[in-house]
This record gives sequence, structure tokens and C-alpha cells, in this order.
Amino acid sequence: MMIETTQSPSHDIVTEPARTSGLSFIKSRYFRNLAESAHLDQPLEALYHKTVPIHKHSFWYYFGGLTLFFFGIQLITGILLLIYYAPTAEGAHKSVEMIITQVPFGWLIRSLHSWSANALVLSMFIHMFSMFLMKSYRTPREIMWLTGVLLLLLMLGFGFTGYLLPWDQTAYFATKIGTEVPKAIPVFGDMTAGLLRGSKEVSGTTLIRLFALHVGVLPLIALLVVLAHVTLTGLLGTTSPVGTPIKRRVYFLPDYVLGEGIVWLIGFGVLLTVAFLYPWQLGKAYDLAKPTEPPAGVHPEWYFMFLFQTLRYVPEMVAIIGFTLVLIFWTAVPWLDRRSKANKKSPLFTIIGIIAILYIATMTTLAYIAVGNEASAEATAAKPAAVAAPNTGGGK
Repeated sequence: MMIETTQSPSHDIVTEPARTSGLSFIKSRYFRNLAESAHLDQPLEALYHKTVPIHKHSFWYYFGGLTLFFFGIQLITGILLLIYYAPTAEGAHKSVEMIITQVPFGWLIRSLHSWSANALVLSMFIHMFSMFLMKSYRTPREIMWLTGVLLLLLMLGFGFTGYLLPWDQTAYFATKIGTEVPKAIPVFGDMTAGLLRGSKEVSGTTLIRLFALHVGVLPLIALLVVLAHVTLTGLLGTTSPVGTPIKRRVYFLPDYVLGEGIVWLIGFGVLLTVAFLYPWQLGKAYDLAKPTEPPAGVHPEWYFMFLFQTLRYVPEMVAIIGFTLVLIFWTAVPWLDRRSKANKKSPLFTIIGIIAILYIATMTTLAYIAVGNEASAEATAAKPAAVAAPNTGGGK
């Protein structure tokens, strides 16, 4: 049986929505027989009658579906890239270069994969914070919130493990910095870094291990958690903020799905345009036989920049312990926010959410400013050296 969205009684008394035509086939005898043979008749019946509340914050619902859409793009483009990719220190960069230059539309598939990865993380951050501020974690959606937090960690894991795969200089040194951080973990630090790297330094073994995580372990776990999250969303429905009047309700099928489809089309159009006009670049290959210094302004992906900047201000161990405690708090929010659980407004947790957003935005901005200043300083220092260098090429 469908579990309806829970809200204060005064806000849930709305008239039965009118259904848009176009789903008569679901009630047809042939479709019902097919559903019964697959033991899907009851879930489909519940889905047919499922409604979605419409209120002034309903717009934020769509970022959940958009995140799912970008995840699908990641799977499809990732499988296509996997056909040509060679996960070795000698062949990784060459295979990516071949994908870009020789495989028909390979450059576009790689660009779609890279840009959609960033779009996925962005839409997931927006979805998570919007659900946090709307207190969508309250009863009976605690487990749904847990699966969402786990999905965020998995998506960040995808970003970290996939960064090294092109095997260019920026990716190499960013991964080197990233795999140094776990060493500050008490007791298990060196072991964790060793498991990630497979050796004392970032090497071909590191590439193979991160590749295995990126295309094998993480996708399998992510698919299971996505299935659980989507199933819980279907069973429990969507909620609205405490005290926000529900204007009306619409049926999930087809009304809400049609709106979601329009958002997906817009998202894909924007993604395709960006991927076409701004192809994802491939840096110079890193040669393990000829170690070099990190290029100017090397840094991780933007969604790790607030962590990167935090490490500039506090010791690594303090940062690790601090962010671990924040993660534990964030996971336990459904049980900590007792006012929302009782369908009361919870301004304290709203303030906490706003502070978290401001912290991430501020640290990310400061990180990019610092990286830009470092790159400018290095470029300025290199100019006098180039001018002072003697001309050993001989005169005319």
C-alpha cells in the first residue's frame, strides 16, 4: 500500500487531482495481465495512484531526478569509454588521446562524461541542501536520508578515483596530494594510503586500483543504493516544509513525470552544448621514468576545493577528525532534529544548513583565489629567469 506524504492535517486536506489523459493502457487487460505475471500489479497500482504535493518550494524536487539523469549519462558514457581505455601507466594517456583524436565522436563522449560528472555532483549538492532545509529527512524518511548521504559519498568517490585515469600531469599530482591526506588518520593512516596507492608513491599500481574501484566496486554499490533510494522515494513520497501550505496535488504519473522529463531534456541540452563548445582538455602525459615538479596551480576538482583550502589552515589530523564528526552529525540529523520530527519548525537546523553552505562556498572561493595567486607568482618568477638565461645557440 502506498504510504502518503505526512504533514500537519490542516495542510493535507486538498481536493483529489484531475488526471491527465494518456495512461489508459495501464488499465488495459493486457497490461494488467503482464503486470500480474511479473508480480508488479500492486506496486504499479500504488504508483498509478501516487500524488506529489505542489507548494512554493516544489521546484527543488526536480534536482533529485536530475541527479539520477546525470548518473545515467555517467553509466552510458563510461561504458563507451571503457571499450577503448587501457588502464596502465604506459597506455592510459595514449588510449585517452586516441579516444579524442581517432574514435568517431570519442572526444564528445569523453567531454559528456567529464562535464556530466561535475553536473551530477552539483545537482546532488543542491538536492541534498534543499532537502535539508526543507527538513525532508523527518519521519518516516530517515532511511531515505541515510541512502542519500551514502550516495553523496559514493559520487565523491567516483570523482576521486576517476581523476587519475587520464594519467596527465595535473591528475597525477592531484592524486598524489589526495592520497597523502589519509596518512594523517590515527592508527590506520599509512595502511589506508598504502591500500589506495599500492606502493609508496603514485604509480601504475595506483592507477589499476583506482580504475578497479571506479569501474567495478563503486558502480555496483552505487546501483544498489540508487535502487534503494528511488524505491524509498516511491514508497514514502515527497514531503513539504513544516508550515508550508500545499497548493494542490498532482499525480506522479503522468503529470510529475512529464515535468521531470522536460527538466531532463533541458539538462541534457545544456550538457550537450557545454560539452560541444568546451571539450574537456587532456594535459601532458606524466612519465614515471622522468619525475617532474607539479605544474603551477595544481589542485583537485572543485567539489574538493573546500577540503583542500581547509588543510591550509589546520593540520591534516584536525581536518580529518573535524570532517568525520561533521559527517556523523549530518548522517544523524533525522534523529537529532526532534522539532522537525514533531512537525514543528526547526530554525536551529536551518541555520546549521546555511552555515554549511556558506562555509563550502567561502572555502572554495578562497581556494581558487589562492591557486590563481600561486600560478601568477610562479609565472612572474619564471619570466626573469628566462630573460637572464644565456643565449647558447650562437649568433648569425
